[in-house]
Amino acid sequence: MPPAAAVRKKPFYASLWVQVLLAIVFAIAFGYLSPTEAMAMKPLGDGFIRLITMIISLIIFCTVVSGIASMQDMKKVGRVGGKALLYFEVVSTLALFIGLVIGNLVHPGSGFNVDAANLDAKAVAEYAGQAKAQSVTEFLLHIIPNTIVDAFAKGDILQVVFVAILFGLALSALGDRGKPLVTLLDSLTQTVFTVVNMLMRLAPIGAFGAMAFTVGKYGLASLGPLAKLIGTFYLTSTFFVLVVLGIVARLAGFSIIRFLVYIKEEVLLVLAISSSEPALPTLMEKLERLGCSKALVGLVVPTGYTFNTDGTSMYMTLAALFVAQATNTHLTVGQQLTIFAVATLTSKGASGVQGAAFIALVATLTVIPTIPVAGMALILGIDRFMSMFRALVNMIGNGVATIVVARWEHELTRDTLQKNLARASLPPAL
Repeated sequence: MPPAAAVRKKPFYASLWVQVLLAIVFAIAFGYLSPTEAMAMKPLGDGFIRLITMIISLIIFCTVVSGIASMQDMKKVGRVGGKALLYFEVVSTLALFIGLVIGNLVHPGSGFNVDAANLDAKAVAEYAGQAKAQSVTEFLLHIIPNTIVDAFAKGDILQVVFVAILFGLALSALGDRGKPLVTLLDSLTQTVFTVVNMLMRLAPIGAFGAMAFTVGKYGLASLGPLAKLIGTFYLTSTFFVLVVLGIVARLAGFSIIRFLVYIKEEVLLVLAISSSEPALPTLMEKLERLGCSKALVGLVVPTGYTFNTDGTSMYMTLAALFVAQATNTHLTVGQQLTIFAVATLTSKGASGVQGAAFIALVATLTVIPTIPVAGMALILGIDRFMSMFRALVNMIGNGVATIVVARWEHELTRDTLQKNLARASLPPAL
């Protein structure tokens, strides 16, 4: 048997995050040099996203059901849910406020002097048709699926969580009689995560296809006229993650930088495909490895994808002010507060799917008649680039939220969390 020092370690270039990063670099170059051919790479990105999203519902169901069924204290389910929703509301509202403040300080739309009559209203018409106002009652009723099968067929995360909680509570009430089914679900969960790990090997190909299409279709040149808005949003997102979430993380006993290193594969993947949903399965798996319980991860992460959209929240208030400023529409303090209030509701319907935030923003602007909704055509062409950081902040925010709730529930000690993150942050051997 060879000595330990002679054991060949995994080379750095075999790491998934390195492969995804290289794929992104090659995709940007390919999209810039050969736009037409790069646009043809779109099926690679779409195919990878569909491969992951096809099993997300099953992962959430198995994780939540087996987690709740194995809990000794059923009060913990309600307690975890309550704490998570409280955290979501406070942090996402803070994100909305930060977007509003930055928009007023930086004025990213000043100087455009756009006449709304000359804008392409038809380009926004499709989104306006989807952006129907939804009351609180309708939103709550939407959580209940028409049938159990319907929740899985539509892939609605919140509906799947609702069904899973009911099944988990029922299995817990059955006690020993439900243990065979719980054991089966545990085995199914392990199998599904194994499938995810197999599919994640295709992540570099999916990242290449999605990024090549984005650069090929929209072009880096399209960023020029709206560079101030894009730069403002990117810097605001960076500030939110490093400072706001950094303070939250520090209070919870861990470093936000180490956490970002820990989820680097998910960070790069989300940046490449402009959607946070395909990163959900591996994010859940990594959070469990840190020491968060399966039930808590299964409750907080999927629910956060609907209720804790920090990146989307910042984007909505910042972009709303941009459209008003670009079209020389003066907004009173009262109108800005109205946008803020409405966005607290509409942002909850914007999940990690690319384009959902744009629809939610159109719905928000419709409540202020003085702002021309057609002004959204100004940012339609760069929405894909904006969605990269939107989805990224959403995903990071949900990871931090899960750890915070786990700390509140005393599932993790400060020392254990720091030790696990430090171990995972060690660089691979060259």
